[in-house]
Amino acid sequence: MPSRAPRPPGFKTFRARLLVGMALVILAITGAGLYFAQRKVEAETEHDLQRDFQAALAALHGVQELRRAALAERCRALVGKPRIHAALEDNALDLLYPSAKDELRDVMGRDDELSREGPARILEAKFYRFLDARGAVITPPQANDVGEMPADEEAQLALREAPELQQTGYVVRREDTGVETIDEVIVMPIFSSDDGAVIAAIVLGFQPAAVGNARADSGMKSGIWLNGRLHLPLLAESARRTVGRAVAQTIADYEESSFGTDIEGVPHRLFFKRLNRGSLFPPAYEVCLFPLTELLARQRTLRWQAGAACAVLLLGGIAASHLLAARLSAPVERLAVDSEENRTQRERAEAALELTSEELERAARFSSDTSHQLKTPVTVLRAGLDELLASDSLSPEQREAIDDLVHQTFRLTNIIEDLLLLSRMDAGRLRLEFEPVNLNRLIEAWLDDLSAIPEGPDVTVELDLPEAFEIAGEKRYTSLIVQNLLINARKYNRPGGEIRITGDEDGDWAVLTIANTGGPIPPAMQEHIFERFHRGLMAENVPGHGLGLNLARELTRLHHGDLRLVRSDDEWTVFEVRFRLAQHLPAEALEVA
Repeated sequence: MPSRAPRPPGFKTFRARLLVGMALVILAITGAGLYFAQRKVEAETEHDLQRDFQAALAALHGVQELRRAALAERCRALVGKPRIHAALEDNALDLLYPSAKDELRDVMGRDDELSREGPARILEAKFYRFLDARGAVITPPQANDVGEMPADEEAQLALREAPELQQTGYVVRREDTGVETIDEVIVMPIFSSDDGAVIAAIVLGFQPAAVGNARADSGMKSGIWLNGRLHLPLLAESARRTVGRAVAQTIADYEESSFGTDIEGVPHRLFFKRLNRGSLFPPAYEVCLFPLTELLARQRTLRWQAGAACAVLLLGGIAASHLLAARLSAPVERLAVDSEENRTQRERAEAALELTSEELERAARFSSDTSHQLKTPVTVLRAGLDELLASDSLSPEQREAIDDLVHQTFRLTNIIEDLLLLSRMDAGRLRLEFEPVNLNRLIEAWLDDLSAIPEGPDVTVELDLPEAFEIAGEKRYTSLIVQNLLINARKYNRPGGEIRITGDEDGDWAVLTIANTGGPIPPAMQEHIFERFHRGLMAENVPGHGLGLNLARELTRLHHGDLRLVRSDDEWTVFEVRFRLAQHLPAEALEVA
């Protein structure tokens, strides 16, 4: 089993970066989820707080409104009593309070202790007084019957004038223990039976429902803010001062509002509302305190739960990202290993290519150098043979032998020229200067030269070329291509055979076809015929050196064309060569290849 290729050094870094990247994405998503969850918890808690607070206020205000409506109805009934009207209209003020005592017996609370406890107490009056038409208090003869009040407290009941409308006010009273309390007063005007003018007013004092109230289900406490002081007995003095200052800073701008505040380190929601709008009495405000401890504890619980859920999700996400990183990096690992192997193979191939290139370059230099070195001795050899032929002492047999040697020197020269041309092409030093070349004239000239060459069988040539068959090429090398193809077509023909030369235009191409009769090229040999120095079995008795077709194809490709074997069977062997037509090439292409 082949050993597994080692991991590239950068792979571990990639996996770590992938894991860190996925973990950061999960952390960001979880953080965003936690943030929005916290915002949702806060919003829901705030909504619950507002709902509970408003529900508690609505319940308290509902009770207060019912109480005020009941008290107002009782007061309206009282001011219509005939005995009270008679005492006031007849100016018999000494009979006013004794007459009212019997009429107000059911309103004033009883003296027994049980009657002072329970819900019914809030509908019983603690005291009553009458105001004259100027709004001054009519002093009662017996305070025990109307509710005792010190003179300073009684002075708080006086108004600028007797009101025409029902008034609500609050007065500060002091218990025997020294504790200050608040009483709610309702002032109901009394109108004359004759002209309907206000002749007096009755004032009844009640225990306010707001002061000292505390709901067990919500923990809300309520009191009254009057004359710069908060009266809420359930709060410590320091807390009352703190809340009083907060209310005093706000009521200057609002008659009703709510805000958050801390009372002795405990967060509360504070609500205040004007109780006696439009009253002739000093303004009084109901103050309600709603503790937020339970709601905030619920909020913290929800936050912890959300945080714990996010932590579990985060841990699960990190674990999942670790598994996903391992799985996702597996193809990258394989790719990295394959890339490393490919890099190694590429380096080997580049080294081998560089070695091959150096060998080819050395071979090209050797071929070029050899060709140059052979030209001189061959030339010298030919000159010596020519001198021998000029001698008159040679016999006919000797002259024929020397003539054959001269012919071989020409063949050797052709081989050297072909090798030198191939070495220049291999080295990339062969430059072509394109110009229009007339194939008709070129082929006709070579056919004349071919008929003068003694080697090869006698053949018939059939020529079918279009008029003005011009291509873009260099005449010298185009002539060499045509020469090699025509010489091969004659050498490998049969006696009495035929050479058929045809031409056609195919778009931008000039297509030249040279076909000859003779023996076919075996299929196994066809793919090698363009290789250098390749000579098939049929060429054993035919003179040549195996460079013609290779040279012709290389030169054709330098002309941006191609040379290929189209057909070879018992009837015909056909070669096709393609050149660019001269009229379809741009001007610069006609100058340099």
